Amino acid sequence: MTIPFDNEGASLDSGLVRLHELGYKQELKRELSVISNFALTFSIISVLTCISTLYNTGLNYGGPVSMVYGWLVVCIFTMLVALSMAEICSAYPTSGGLYFWSAKLAGPQWAPFASWITGWFNIIGQWAGTTSINFSLAQLLQVIILLSTGGKNGGGYVASKYVVIAIHGGILVIHGVINSLPISILSLLAHLGAIWNVVGVFVLIILIPSVATERASVKFVFTEFNSDNGAGINSKSYIFVLGLLMSQFTLAGYDASVHMTEETKRSDINGPKGIISSVGISIVVGFCYILGITFAVTDIPYLLSEDNDAGGYAIAQIFYMSFKKRYGSGFGGIMCLVIVAIAIFFCGMGSITSNSRMAYAFSRDGAMPLSSLWHQVNKEESLGSMVAFQATVSIAVISLYVAYALPIFFRVTLAAKHFQPGPFNLSRYGIIVGWVAVIWVVLISVLFSLPVSYPITIETLNYTPIALGCLIILIVSYWIISARHWFKGPLTNTEN
Repeated sequence: MTIPFDNEGASLDSGLVRLHELGYKQELKRELSVISNFALTFSIISVLTCISTLYNTGLNYGGPVSMVYGWLVVCIFTMLVALSMAEICSAYPTSGGLYFWSAKLAGPQWAPFASWITGWFNIIGQWAGTTSINFSLAQLLQVIILLSTGGKNGGGYVASKYVVIAIHGGILVIHGVINSLPISILSLLAHLGAIWNVVGVFVLIILIPSVATERASVKFVFTEFNSDNGAGINSKSYIFVLGLLMSQFTLAGYDASVHMTEETKRSDINGPKGIISSVGISIVVGFCYILGITFAVTDIPYLLSEDNDAGGYAIAQIFYMSFKKRYGSGFGGIMCLVIVAIAIFFCGMGSITSNSRMAYAFSRDGAMPLSSLWHQVNKEESLGSMVAFQATVSIAVISLYVAYALPIFFRVTLAAKHFQPGPFNLSRYGIIVGWVAVIWVVLISVLFSLPVSYPITIETLNYTPIALGCLIILIVSYWIISARHWFKGPLTNTEN
């Protein structure tokens, strides 16, 4: 049902009109501007968070070459995925986003199953991503405490894994409380997060190389390939591929712009803008950060060694060592780590905001257990071992990107002839860009499921394909046994 004017004859928001046309009434407060939508997504992508926490992976698998050129490769294909998503977002600006898109694009026969599988991949990817982000913050806080009390070689406090898990739990509780606040406050925090990420990156890329008494050469930054990974892998191409995980994890989470569309003004235009601008600016800022920090790298084995002051946390050791060698104290380096920690906090906060919107939308259509609870909206407020860590990161990346790729796949196949684009569209290039995006997602899903160490043992096994395989079996089995009898895909909640 289209409602082009309000009771006083004023033209209504185009996103609200489109939402009604899609069969949904406005329940969330539509107060976000395009800047707010971008800010939240940019904070979730957070190059400070992901590059810092996975810098060890980049150094270990290929070093500077893997990080610099791997970033460029990933950026090209990620932008193609983002462009395809932006085109679909313009046509279907709803909080459910990806699973709603799949239902509309797959056609009546396949809509329920397409919606079901896409929604669950999206939910799983968001949960795994949020877990990875907040656990990385807990780990970084532990390293900050370690360095503040003297470092590993100076009798510093080394927290047990149980303490780290407890810190992780506390962070989740704090983020949950924050996300019960009104959308106006969340918008303000998103703006602060975006500003913090941009300013923080440029402070660090200027400060760290300037303070460091030893700097890498241009040749080292652009040509050094580290094949000494201690993982029993000698193939340079294989090592390079494993190193892509840092870049791909960083450039994920931009579906947040989609999940916030029902709270964004003119979402059929501003939703796509949020996706493209957040990815584009993150690409530039992230490349600057990688280069700036890598110019302070001179001894890769030492940075990765568990015997250094930061216990093998490479970024922390770089910051700490740069200040300690220059001034005799690593305090400045610890403050730089605090900058990163605050960025991770904003990233985790935004991630949970996005999670809550996806859970709200999926529950609105009855797909989540206890759906009647999760889809309620407070009318006054808004919805309220390294191998294991890397496996969680891989699960997040693969799950999110599969959820991104499924509606794109349906758009270039089943809906190729009847897709009705919105204000933002790729014109005749939409099919080509869509196919390249889908192929890229298939490729990285295979690559990030490969073993990361040889020989393969219980301790070194990449659990990603096993975990994802079990989840797929569970989701599909639930569909066959139960959900196919009652889940019909997105449900409208407006009266015709």
